[in-house]
Amino acid sequence: MITIGSVAIGWDDPRLWIAVAAAAGFLMLLRATSRAGRATEPLVRHLEEVDGAIRALAEGQQRLHGGLVQVAETQASAQARVSANLETRLAEVTRALTESLGASAVRTARGLGELQERLSAIDKAQSNIEKLSSNVLGLQDILANKQTRGAFGEIQLREIVTRALPPDAASFQVTLSNGTRADCLIHLPFPPGPIAVDAKFPLEPYEQLRAARTPAEAQEAQRRMRAALRAHMKAIAEKYIIEGETAEGALMFLPSEAVYAEMHASFGEQVREGFALRVWTVSPTTCMATLHTLRAVLKDARMREEAHRIRRELGLLHKDVERLGARVGNLDRHFAQAQKDLEEIRISADRAGNRARRLEAIDFSPGEEAAGVEPAPRLVRLPES
Repeated sequence: MITIGSVAIGWDDPRLWIAVAAAAGFLMLLRATSRAGRATEPLVRHLEEVDGAIRALAEGQQRLHGGLVQVAETQASAQARVSANLETRLAEVTRALTESLGASAVRTARGLGELQERLSAIDKAQSNIEKLSSNVLGLQDILANKQTRGAFGEIQLREIVTRALPPDAASFQVTLSNGTRADCLIHLPFPPGPIAVDAKFPLEPYEQLRAARTPAEAQEAQRRMRAALRAHMKAIAEKYIIEGETAEGALMFLPSEAVYAEMHASFGEQVREGFALRVWTVSPTTCMATLHTLRAVLKDARMREEAHRIRRELGLLHKDVERLGARVGNLDRHFAQAQKDLEEIRISADRAGNRARRLEAIDFSPGEEAAGVEPAPRLVRLPES
């Protein structure tokens, strides 16, 4: 039993146990409160640190906001500059592209014009080719006919001769004393005498030689070519080499350089036979050279024929020169006499002038002038020549 003041409380009194429990609870509460105070100190410190961090975060956010504003302004200005540069570059590119397109259009137009001109030239060339083709066909027709082919060779020979020789140095289609007709006769004095030229060489063997495809055909064409050359050269020698009328040789004109080259390349024996017959083969080119040589010979022969005339003219020229010298001497004497006369005239004029000056120096009285005596006339001195 416990006595508190005047109150006695037994151990089995519930109030005792309630009081004990309350005391114990209070003690526990005090202990818990002390323990909680010690436990909240780190939390307070942490809260303070959190508060400082929040303040720092707010300051950083403000700085970040200012930086973002500055970045936004910088970006806006940079974007404006980029936009301006882009607009400038776009304008330049547009202008350059416009100029380039304009230049390209001009070049294209010029190219189209040139192309049109070339197409026109091609059309003209095509028409010329068509005309040439028709002319070639006509030439083939001419060469296929013996008579027209002979006329073609004669025309070609006439063209060459008229270009190389004077008009009176050659005649065409001349009939000789034996009744044969030479295609051309070159008039040269003896020696060597007039030279006959034949232009009717048969081209059939040569055409067969060109058309040969097998060795047998080529051999047969060569045989015919040799026979034709031999027969034609012999006929020229018999017809156109006439003693006392023509030269001791004649010319066989080939109207083609190809025939001439083939003859000298493959038929040398026939060429030598022609030399023996005094029949000289010429092509259009070698004929021109031969005619120029004959022109020099003709000129020299004419110079010899006119030598006496030249000597007579030289004698007359010498007399004219002597007569001219005599007349020049007479003219020189006339000039000397005229110069002497002019000198005498100048002397007389000087004397007259001196006398006039002496007359001017005389002092006439007034009475004489009143009496009607006129003063002497003033003489003018002639200039010296």
